[in-house]
Amino acid sequence: MFRLFDFSLQINGFPMKEASAELQKIQSIPEEEFENYIQIKKQEIVDYHLKNNPSYQELVGKTNSNHWNDLPIMTKKDFQKPLIERLSKGFSTKNVYVNKTSGSSGDPFIFAKDKFSHALTWATIINRFGWYGIDFNSSYQARFYGIPLDYIGNKKERFKDFLSKRYRFPVFDLSDKVLEGFLNEFATQKFDYINGYTSSIVLFAKFLQQKNIVLTNLCPSLKVCVVTSEMLFEKDKKLLEKQFGVLVVNEYGASELDLIAFQNPENEWQVNSETLFVEIIDENNIVLPYGKEGRVVITSLFNKAHPFIRYDIGDIGILHPKSTAKKPIFQQLIGRTNDVAILPSGKKSPGLTFYYVTKSIIEDDGNVKEFVIKQTKIDTFDIEYVSTTALNAAQILKIEAAITLYLEKGLVFTFIRKEKLERSTSGKLKQFVSLL
Repeated sequence: MFRLFDFSLQINGFPMKEASAELQKIQSIPEEEFENYIQIKKQEIVDYHLKNNPSYQELVGKTNSNHWNDLPIMTKKDFQKPLIERLSKGFSTKNVYVNKTSGSSGDPFIFAKDKFSHALTWATIINRFGWYGIDFNSSYQARFYGIPLDYIGNKKERFKDFLSKRYRFPVFDLSDKVLEGFLNEFATQKFDYINGYTSSIVLFAKFLQQKNIVLTNLCPSLKVCVVTSEMLFEKDKKLLEKQFGVLVVNEYGASELDLIAFQNPENEWQVNSETLFVEIIDENNIVLPYGKEGRVVITSLFNKAHPFIRYDIGDIGILHPKSTAKKPIFQQLIGRTNDVAILPSGKKSPGLTFYYVTKSIIEDDGNVKEFVIKQTKIDTFDIEYVSTTALNAAQILKIEAAITLYLEKGLVFTFIRKEKLERSTSGKLKQFVSLL
């Protein structure tokens, strides 16, 4: 069989055969030797950028580069300058893969990967989806994503969808009428898997729940659903598995890095140790042991075009105590560092706390389809929601009482019912936003 997906990557200059061979080689390293492999790769990538990347040389300055923990923590602010100034010697915008981050963290930037590094990213993604019998050359994807709305960008994305055996369900309008159209596609096409933004897929599942439909009854070819880019709550996972009739897999990645973690068949959130090195650090940049909560810092072990060394991705997480060098496991990913509510008492609370508490109350009857929380003042929050009927006074009092219990007294809430919620230009839904 002609492998169109592999061929499309190969003709774009991404050496997939070499990358797949490299990935297999890494995966064959025994557990007891893996720590040594990581140390060698870390030293190699630091030495390379200190020798070939003027931007990284400047950032490191007089820091003792022989000690890993003394190397600076890179942040998105370090990339707020032209890409050409950040590329290593021998690389230009013509011989690298160039893309831009979604900006969901508030700091979008353009980045680059050398072509071998990007091929390794694809080799890793192909490997992980393969755990669930998905082959990008032959498996048909139902894709819940945004899409560029300009003519050229739209056509380019549609062509990529064709090469990648994907049918795209744009997520900018998720009204019942549009979701009915989605349902018709599932009834007439043989999709193998669903992939896309968590919030959009959850909304589709709620639509199915209202109609009392299990998706595999309409589309029996469906094998698995992979959600990405937004938090997946346990309650939503159960809803998806019930309404779709398939296993739901949680993916965590960053376009500038790689696939970061992927739920394995043992239901563990396995971190990509083949091409990345993940650390958890505290507010003083001290590396924390497994089991402790802190900032997620990631090093790209293969990207020679552009340094991502001890890069603070902006997320808070915990590595499971049973993690090893070869098989690190995320115990929890708590959300983004910039999604923190500062309360009148001085208490800091992850924005997702509001989301968890509110979600547990207002979704019991299926009336509320989606909601977001916005902090507008130190003590004031807007809760914007989409629902069949407006929340009543009793429901609002219940929510306010729960938030008082979990957070503190004296907070003011405004409930705003909307036809639909604003999504970012990429189609993601930001569930908590602080406007302070």
